[in-house]
Amino acid sequence: MNKTDLVGRIAKDTAIPKSTALNVLNSTLGSITEALKKGQSVTLVGFGTFTIAERKARKGRDPQTKKEIRIPAKRVPKFRAGKALRAVVAKKH
Repeated sequence: MNKTDLVGRIAKDTAIPKSTALNVLNSTLGSITEALKKGQSVTLVGFGTFTIAERKARKGRDPQTKKEIRIPAKRVPKFRAGKALRAVVAKKH
């Protein structure tokens, strides 16, 4: 499922126009992004939690030249599925 499919599903399930569903989805994703940018976590009970993880600087290798390179520290988004989501996904069809 991609973003267009998701917008279509939201529009169908809520009986709203696709343009409104797109605005709602963009607003939701934008709000989650802004919270993560500020270092906050976002918890959607039953679905999961979005957080930020700090990756330390480390040494790596350039796969083409085999030379050692320094990989800088960075912040990366993480998602941990909630208990309800894990239970639904674990069930077989």
